[in-house]
Amino acid sequence: MEEKLYTLALSRLRGISQAMAMQLYQQVGNAGDIFLHHKELENLSDEGRRRLNEAMSSAPEVLKRAENELEFAERNNISTFCFNDTDYPTRLRECDDAPLVLFYRGSVSLNAARILSVVGTRRITEQGKDLCRNLCRELQEAHPDLLIVSGLAYGVDIHAHRGALEFGLPTVGVLAHGLDRIYPAGHRTEAVRMVKQGGLLTEYMSGTNPDKGCFVRRNRIVAGMADATIVVESAAKGGALITATLAGDYNRTVLAFPGRPTDRYSEGCNALIRDNKAALITSAADVLSLMGWTPTRKKKKPVEQDIFLTLSEEEQRIRSALINTDGMQINRLAVLTGISVGKLSALLFELELKGKVKPMSGGNFRWTD
Repeated sequence: MEEKLYTLALSRLRGISQAMAMQLYQQVGNAGDIFLHHKELENLSDEGRRRLNEAMSSAPEVLKRAENELEFAERNNISTFCFNDTDYPTRLRECDDAPLVLFYRGSVSLNAARILSVVGTRRITEQGKDLCRNLCRELQEAHPDLLIVSGLAYGVDIHAHRGALEFGLPTVGVLAHGLDRIYPAGHRTEAVRMVKQGGLLTEYMSGTNPDKGCFVRRNRIVAGMADATIVVESAAKGGALITATLAGDYNRTVLAFPGRPTDRYSEGCNALIRDNKAALITSAADVLSLMGWTPTRKKKKPVEQDIFLTLSEEEQRIRSALINTDGMQINRLAVLTGISVGKLSALLFELELKGKVKPMSGGNFRWTD
């Protein structure tokens, strides 16, 4: 506990950058000696020694703050992982800008055999929602212990977490604030479930506001702790592209779902693929193939075949008309299927109740499987 106290305090010393704190920590081997014997440390430049001595003037204050934080963590079942701890994410430890300390509340290991980060725009489309859901479903069928990581933000993040929760995959949210709050507050329900089926992870102490800079910094954790980063949807600019760039810098695999050239929230994905910064994927099968991950479960009979056999002849015609479209109005669907508009309305309602059809804006309907 004493070493955790000194390590946490070291990461908060005023006048010492995170890079310098990490350099000192790795050079000395433990944080306690930095605080207790800082005047005796060797191999420091004159400038480095001067800065460290000046920073130590804030030692009493930061040590007290660190002590309070560790007490808060203990009261709230929060684990504190220092850089050299065995529970610290080993993949993240390989990154030059990894944090010295992480706070974690959860039930799964951050060193799972397979970890994927799923990121994208906050303005997710219906297609993006389906991509997240289907990706998680297919991944769970192949590797039920695969860990999904994202940022608990609006859009792709929360839908990746929801997909994982729905299909029983563990999922971890990396936060841009302390574990004394949930932001956005509307995602509290998912966050509570994630503590039991994954976890919540952050480098920030309690009381930290979710400022813009915090979100940018947390992206490196999302990218660094995973084997690969998947970009579902992204505009030409955005946090997801920052995360993808970081993943590439860390020599991690970057994958992206393509979109039509006219789709605003596929511009970033298409650019990543075009510039050879991401591999093109269309399904979980592509992910598994590119990662070289052999499924641990026997492949089930194709879902498409099962669905087709349970549909009536008219429902099969509706499915055939909708399956490869982004949506279709009922009048057009009536022409293609040869079913009257009145009967078609009843059939679409039944299919909606079964979860096979989803009504969209503009009077359009789309097939969801």
